[in-house]
Amino acid sequence: MGLDTIAEIEALDADSAALSTSGWTATRVSGADAVAWLNDLVTADVARLERGEVVRSLLLSPTGRVQADLFLARERSSVLALQTPGQPRSLGDLLAPYVLSSDVVLETPANEAVLVGGARGWRLTAGAPSAHVAVGQDAFEAWRIGRGIVRFPVDLDEESLPAEAALDEEPVVDRGKGCYLGQESVAKVRNLGHPTRVVVPATAAGIAAAGDRVRSGSHDVGVVTSAADSSAIIRIRWAARRDALETERGTPLKTSRPLSG
Repeated sequence: MGLDTIAEIEALDADSAALSTSGWTATRVSGADAVAWLNDLVTADVARLERGEVVRSLLLSPTGRVQADLFLARERSSVLALQTPGQPRSLGDLLAPYVLSSDVVLETPANEAVLVGGARGWRLTAGAPSAHVAVGQDAFEAWRIGRGIVRFPVDLDEESLPAEAALDEEPVVDRGKGCYLGQESVAKVRNLGHPTRVVVPATAAGIAAAGDRVRSGSHDVGVVTSAADSSAIIRIRWAARRDALETERGTPLKTSRPLSG
């Protein structure tokens, strides 16, 4: 890891990072009904956001599966949704069927937004403050893996439930607000059972790479989804979550609890 990357990671930990979202997918939700309408669909509480404030949120299918992983930022009279690269569909495409007669406009703006902050959260600005360190996507990726922050569709897939990565908790899923897409499925998993698999951070005592199979004894129980230096994120069967684990290379893995990011 280069010195520049180390400095950028330190800035993220110190909440002094300026992260360009160029290359991310942006969707602006505007109109008289925008905030209330969006709040009825996504998992976080959009209505409580102040201008410039950012919250992580999910858009789920009616059966509670992850469809989009979002940074939602409140603007003056609209909400800007940002999606990290690689997600299968934009929020605008996913939400278009729900507009119907609501006073809502979905736009794809030119994306020049900058997120400032880091470990303790983010705010949206039009440009990078001079006191903040410009952070690139490589450093951001290494940082989020090192901190155990799970992302869709890298660590989660379109069959994933929020509970697999402990994302069924606030602020990502607001338990106090009214309905949102997939709410019944989220509540059912929380109250009556557990997911069939879990996504957790791990420390690798040796070489680990994304795509490596994870084993418990002689059994294949999952896969490494992200890796950076000695940090990894793995997706494994629920039944194996307390087992002694290693990669197919024989690298021991020590697991911990994921962060909401």
